Amino acid sequence: MRKQCYATLAVLLLAGCVDHGMQDLEEYVAEVKARPPTPIDPIPQITQAETFLYIGENRRDPFMPTEEISDVLSEQTEEGPRPDPNRRKEELEFFPLDSLRMVGTLDREGQMWGLVQTPDGTIHRVKAGNYLGQNDGRIISIEEERINIVELVPNGRGGYLERQASLALGERS
Repeated sequence: MRKQCYATLAVLLLAGCVDHGMQDLEEYVAEVKARPPTPIDPIPQITQAETFLYIGENRRDPFMPTEEISDVLSEQTEEGPRPDPNRRKEELEFFPLDSLRMVGTLDREGQMWGLVQTPDGTIHRVKAGNYLGQNDGRIISIEEERINIVELVPNGRGGYLERQASLALGERS
């Protein structure tokens, strides 16, 4: 009985492979080729932009920060934090902070370790003092639910500002 089923199935499959001709396909291709081509829209004319001359004799330069911001930035430029150019980069510093993900913690011998996953799926063990992210982000503490980080970001005037950041468990920063 089973052999008859297999034989019937094989005959049906082979019957589907019979050449029924391609006359209808050839007719359709000939019809499409015979259609007249559609015209191409002309290139739009470019209009000349109106020029404007800014005369700000007694006005503040719009590209310079206000005095309050300028004072803060100048203080940061003089004595603010700076990244160490001689420090060897750690592996997780080659990834943007928002591409890293905290996936857990370990507590070994009283030392709290964080588990961080890179975009390629590799999991790294980090502790306070390690660096990660592309803005000289240093881990300041590790909690069960988050890794707290301080990044050094350029302030636009040659100095750096400290910025708080964190990686929360199970979500991208």
